[in-house]
Amino acid sequence: MKVATAQEMRLIDMQALDGYGLSGLALMENAGAEVARKVADLLGGAEDKKVCIFSGKGNNGGDGFVAARHLIARGAKVKVFLLGAKSAVGGDARVNLDILINMDTDVIEIAGERDGDKAALAAAFADCLVDALLGTGFSGEVSGDLASLVKTINAAGKPVVAVDIPTGIDADTGRVRGTAVFATHTVTFGLPKPGLLFQPGAAHAGAVTVADIGLPAALLAAAAIKQNAVTARHVRRLLPPRPPWAHKGSNGRVALVAGSPGLTGAAALASMAAVRAGAGLVTLGVAASINAVMEVKLTEVMTKPLPDEASGIIGPAAIDDIAALAETADVLAVGPGLGRAEETFAAVRDIVRLARCPLVIDADGLNALAGHTDILPETEALAILTPHPGELARLFGRSPAAIEADRLAAAREAAASMGAIVVLKGPGTVIAYPDGETFINTSGTAALATGGTGDVLTGVIAALIAQGLTSHDAAVAGVHLHGLASGIAAGRGLVGMAAGDLLSALPEAIAALQNG
Repeated sequence: MKVATAQEMRLIDMQALDGYGLSGLALMENAGAEVARKVADLLGGAEDKKVCIFSGKGNNGGDGFVAARHLIARGAKVKVFLLGAKSAVGGDARVNLDILINMDTDVIEIAGERDGDKAALAAAFADCLVDALLGTGFSGEVSGDLASLVKTINAAGKPVVAVDIPTGIDADTGRVRGTAVFATHTVTFGLPKPGLLFQPGAAHAGAVTVADIGLPAALLAAAAIKQNAVTARHVRRLLPPRPPWAHKGSNGRVALVAGSPGLTGAAALASMAAVRAGAGLVTLGVAASINAVMEVKLTEVMTKPLPDEASGIIGPAAIDDIAALAETADVLAVGPGLGRAEETFAAVRDIVRLARCPLVIDADGLNALAGHTDILPETEALAILTPHPGELARLFGRSPAAIEADRLAAAREAAASMGAIVVLKGPGTVIAYPDGETFINTSGTAALATGGTGDVLTGVIAALIAQGLTSHDAAVAGVHLHGLASGIAAGRGLVGMAAGDLLSALPEAIAALQNG
């Protein structure tokens, strides 16, 4: 499913009106009706239920006015609280406000503290609240009477349905400035917005319903919209089949270069993740002096001892052996637990220059590329980089805070400038292609906030490439599977899950998708 920025939705609306001849009133009518339907569904019917609708002066408020009318028609007892004066409402919203006034609906202007007290009292006795204060055009900081209303909504402890996006959420980034409504449900129109998928916006949005309000399908599927939501349905189509005649050779060969003294766990996790995600044969290249450790840790993974520069440190002396290892593999993953010795960094850069098979680069492999990302476009095969915000900040010469401020833009710019697929990890992981196409993942839990889960992701993506997926599809599918596995592994609770718990959950996540 496409995901539209605020500006893209404005353009879609304009094209629907100007190019197709749709009316703003018709779209507003459909939007408000969908909100009313959601409220009625939540309440098990609207008859005799008390609903408070908090509306602004713009089109979002107009959607709220329409919802009020439809709920009244269903038998609900509705009060509308308008932020500001009725005289300030214009356009299509004014038409719908006048209808409510003509129906003798209780529309109360909020213009001071006493009016705010009325709103708080009504909210306390309501069955449901509707947030129609601000829409996707919001920018800046919530303050003044608006902030007071937001606090009233949040303090009421009632189900809250947000119209298009919760008030106070930046539609493009999910950021909150000041305060924002915590909705239990959000009814968004046409397409989801990035701010509903990124934190903290996703937490404020609650359960999201994407409502069809009659916008032309061609506008919603336009190629110019470069954001996509990664869903189970999307990933199911990407997963490689496993025919009855499959054998280990037909399921692909993964090679990894990983591990160093004190960090052998990262190499083990990445290697076993490749096995659990379906790769037929997995070989770990590791410094000769710690090879015995890895042979004890790993039963289903072959190891390849590599020449040491120092005890447990891989350097340029290992390049020929790594090149030979990569020649027999369908994909080469580099970096988990590899260490930060200068000799190792130099070897990583040589590997990137020489590799002919697809690359997955993580952790210390990424650190080796800081200041040297110009070599990435020279690779024979497309590289996948899997940084967390701190690693991308080092690669890209930005602060982690700047990366987090707009994850979508940061991942897209990095992918374009480095000529690689960038998987920006974190809540709402972004997969960005060099051509600007981006995907926002919708799976995953807070259980992933523990060491080693990124190493597992590296192995999963590598395994999918080995089984025949393109690097583009493997990055998308691997991230989603990794997130699904976290939900399965965290079934006993989010706190205390270890990265190794993901390994046994991966086959179940794959089966759930294939059989869904």
